[in-house]
Amino acid sequence: MTPTAEQPAVTVVGIGAEGWTGLGPAAREALATAEVVIGGPRQLALLPPACAGERVAWPSPLRPAVPKLLAEHAGRRLAVLASGDPMFYGIGRALAEEAGPAALHVLPHPSSVSYACARMGWAMQDVDVVSAVGRDPAALAGALHDGRRVLVLAPDATTPARVAELLRERGYGPSRMTVLEQLGGPAEHRVDGVAATWSAPAGDPLNVVAVECVRAPGAPRLPVVPGLPDDAYEHDGQLTKKYVRAATLAALAPAPGELLWDVGGGSGSIAVEWLRAHRSCRAVSVERDPVRAERITRNARALGVPRLKVLTGAAPGALAGLPVPDAVFVGGGLTGAGLLETCWAALPAGGRLVANTVTLESEALLTEWYRRHGGELTRLAVAQAVPVGSFTGWRQAMPVTQWSVVKPADPS
Repeated sequence: MTPTAEQPAVTVVGIGAEGWTGLGPAAREALATAEVVIGGPRQLALLPPACAGERVAWPSPLRPAVPKLLAEHAGRRLAVLASGDPMFYGIGRALAEEAGPAALHVLPHPSSVSYACARMGWAMQDVDVVSAVGRDPAALAGALHDGRRVLVLAPDATTPARVAELLRERGYGPSRMTVLEQLGGPAEHRVDGVAATWSAPAGDPLNVVAVECVRAPGAPRLPVVPGLPDDAYEHDGQLTKKYVRAATLAALAPAPGELLWDVGGGSGSIAVEWLRAHRSCRAVSVERDPVRAERITRNARALGVPRLKVLTGAAPGALAGLPVPDAVFVGGGLTGAGLLETCWAALPAGGRLVANTVTLESEALLTEWYRRHGGELTRLAVAQAVPVGSFTGWRQAMPVTQWSVVKPADPS
């Protein structure tokens, strides 16, 4: 039977570790009557012989194969197997992007997060979730706060040991860890321990790691608002300092899903804290010095935002072909030929541009752009108390001139 406008082209069935016995009547019928069932080898092996349709295992890498497989089996009764809830870090998102939501009929199963919270007695709304499936597990560092509860979705049996190592490295060795294996299935099992002394051997590859965060005495406390301590970053002096950085992020005003161009990345602090504002924020840091570019990557991983894209090259040439930004920060190279012109042209109406400088030459340039385009021109001056003999005095840092502006709509 060929799918019609009233009948979705793809039925997406969530399945748990218990397999066929955990499926409802609608899910069983969809799988039993499908002409083609696509899924992972482990998931396909859970189906009984009564599901007589052709079984197709996802190739690796999975995401690029989605449009090809949908096209190959168009017009046939197609079912796709997914672990747990297909729309929670699952294949459902890719299918919706390729085929459109109207083409899908999704039959979700309880997710591993639902099971894990049930076993731990945790309220789901109070738990942070970090997926290490197809993603860098360094993202866990961004979720570490004393007293918080975190679930890590694991890609394999090595994940618990890697989580324990990261917790130790980031000063969270006292955190309690629970590895929950084969959740919902007959072989369900748990292992409890502490990150500082974790020595459990690798177990089942189908697992979730539950972490109760405990910060070790003396470990750095990293807030969720901009203005991380300067010593949280590895740098060679090219670093937007804490108080200026906080003011700069306030001017850039990150919002969920937005993209930042960080031009002249230095140590990457602006891009890192833009990304820490929300898990869906995106950023590209452009740095011409390869050594500094590598340092930016290390800072991003250490501070929990490994998704930062670092581009090594000189602006404005290196900006060609980048996605349209919502905001641009220029932290260096302002007097480079065509740099501000390129950044301004790339911004859409409503986009923000923020530029910082400490030199008179660049300040004169920003003053001219302020005269032409408006916005705000601000002098940021920070002084810190230091010993002066047996007394205390102020040491003034170099003042920073900041121009921030919102690009207006084209009057034409």
